[in-house]
Amino acid sequence: MNDIFEKYKELNIDGSWIGLEAGGNDPWFCTPIGAETFGWDNGIHFCFIDGFGETVFAVDAECCCEHLVFPIARNFCDFLRLILAAGNTCPIEQIMWWDKKMFEDSLNDPDNAEWNSKPEVQKALKAIAELGITPMEEPFEYVKDIQKDFPYDKLQYTNEYYDTLGLERPDGTERDEWHSEVRISRIFYEDK
Repeated sequence: MNDIFEKYKELNIDGSWIGLEAGGNDPWFCTPIGAETFGWDNGIHFCFIDGFGETVFAVDAECCCEHLVFPIARNFCDFLRLILAAGNTCPIEQIMWWDKKMFEDSLNDPDNAEWNSKPEVQKALKAIAELGITPMEEPFEYVKDIQKDFPYDKLQYTNEYYDTLGLERPDGTERDEWHSEVRISRIFYEDK
C-alpha cells in the first residue's frame, strides 16, 4: 500500500465528515472479489482491489448507471486531492453519471457549501492538506479520464452479484432463488 494511505490512517481523523467513515467492512453483493474497503459514505464504499494496483474504487449498490463499481482515482494521494477539491467524497463518486455542469452545480450548491464550512469538515480537510497534498485542479476531467477506458470486465464478483442482478453465473452454477431474494431485501430495505 502506498505511503500516503498509511500517513492518512495515522492522522486518526473522523472521516465521516468528508464521506470517508472508517469501519463497516462487510461486503455488499456488488463488492468485487479482492476488495479492501477503507471508507464508507452511507452505503457507498471506497476500496482498493487486488490486481488493480493503487487504484481507488467506489462501490455503489444503488448506482443509476451501467457499473456498480468504478475507479475514481489512480491512487490514494489523488483520491485525497479530489476530496480537497470537492470538500467531501459525494460529488466525486457521482461524477460517474454526471456531466460537468451537474458536478459544478453540486460544488456550488449552498447546502454543500454550508456542510463543507462546518468546523469538523474543515478540521479533516486541514489535516489532509498538512500532509502536503493540494486540491486536484480539474477533478471532473481527471475522474472521467480514468473511467472512460477502464476494463470493467476484468472486475471479478461472487455468485451473489450475478444472482442479485439476475445474471447468469460465469461459473455455470445455478442460482439460489430464495437466498438472492432475502439478500436483496436486506440490502435495499433493512440496511437503510
